[in-house]
Amino acid sequence: MKVSIIGTGYVGLVAAAVFADYGNDVVCADVDQEKVAALRGGKVPIYEPGLDTLVSHNVESGRLRFTADNAEAAAHGDVIFMAVGTPTRAADGSADLSFLMQAVTDVARGLQRPAIIVNKSTVPVGTAERVARVMAEHTEQPFVVASNPEFLKEGSAVDDFMHPDRVIIGTTDERARSVLRRLYQPFCRTNDRLIFMDARSAEMTKYASNAYLATRISFINDIANLADAVGADVELVRRGMGADPRIGHKFLYPGVGYGGSCFPKDTRALINTAREYGLTLSIVASAERLNEVQKLVLVRKVRQHFGEGNLPGKELTIWGLAFKPNTDDVREAPALRIVQTLAADGAKIRVHDPVAGANFMEALGDTQGGVTLVEDPYSAAEGAHALLLVTEWREFRSPDFERLRRKMAAPVLFDGRNQWDRGHVESLGFTYTGIGR
Repeated sequence: MKVSIIGTGYVGLVAAAVFADYGNDVVCADVDQEKVAALRGGKVPIYEPGLDTLVSHNVESGRLRFTADNAEAAAHGDVIFMAVGTPTRAADGSADLSFLMQAVTDVARGLQRPAIIVNKSTVPVGTAERVARVMAEHTEQPFVVASNPEFLKEGSAVDDFMHPDRVIIGTTDERARSVLRRLYQPFCRTNDRLIFMDARSAEMTKYASNAYLATRISFINDIANLADAVGADVELVRRGMGADPRIGHKFLYPGVGYGGSCFPKDTRALINTAREYGLTLSIVASAERLNEVQKLVLVRKVRQHFGEGNLPGKELTIWGLAFKPNTDDVREAPALRIVQTLAADGAKIRVHDPVAGANFMEALGDTQGGVTLVEDPYSAAEGAHALLLVTEWREFRSPDFERLRRKMAAPVLFDGRNQWDRGHVESLGFTYTGIGR
């Protein structure tokens, strides 16, 4: 099948590479000419396990091509996926659809035959209808607009696309349903995971799913803070809760809050949508507010340990800068707030992450003062008065604690993800502080 993808971010690039790998003829477009040139040369601009190999293989096979011309991509595809960014507007938290609508205009002008236009971008309810109106203004070719929200997890996006737990298709058009069923059938051979519905319900499903997961995270963090106050261990609490099949264990891990490109953006957009209809999503709004507070939970614990006003001159080490493991994405990462706040307190900070260090330092911008990026995790801990684990990369789960103790000026650990065995590290002479423990 001839498939076009507009956008080369996490969603667009993964979709393009996987569709091509399954035998489709794919053209992927992005208006960033430097990015397109890099992709043509086999250089993937984002870190996602397995994606670089997949892109290179399918470029070499001729099944995947890149262009900086959206109209060229539109002329190619029978199915055209819109995977353009929809960032948050700072003023009200709503989704900024200007980039998407410009891309839709380009596609409409380049359309040369009937096509199915598929919104894969995360968009507010009603966007499919708005896309249809813009398309109709700029083309006389027949088209159908469908919604197909993505549910990929950064760090496992390729596998998620190949083995989806569900594929949501929002359209009432029978031909669009048939074509999209055929396109996705190779990914659903074991079980039919395709769920068809109207476009508005599909758009709502995406936001509702992310808002619910974000709420679970904020809920267990709220419980963790209470566990600290009453002297309970939230790790035991969550295990007891998760044993109930009605609750389950997923997204029930306490820590320093969520970040990334989806949960913060989508909860705010959903809250804004509710506001437009005169409603208040109190639970979602509380989850979003609690998350911002939780990003500073380690800061509060560090201040308590050293005493208010005693951080100037202290050397602190941060392990983990990406918002989650297996990605170089630092958008809204808790580490940003933690580092900026502790640096403002006067601490000298050395940071380390397996892949996200450069992006993190760029995101810090003018607030880099007192912050040093170190390539080796143990070198980063040299002379530190405390080590803070912020992102639970696999290589941080079982470090050489004896070596770490020799490196540090003071054996103090702040475990922001509850990864380490408290009894073990305390037996080695460390002072240990977790979340809700």
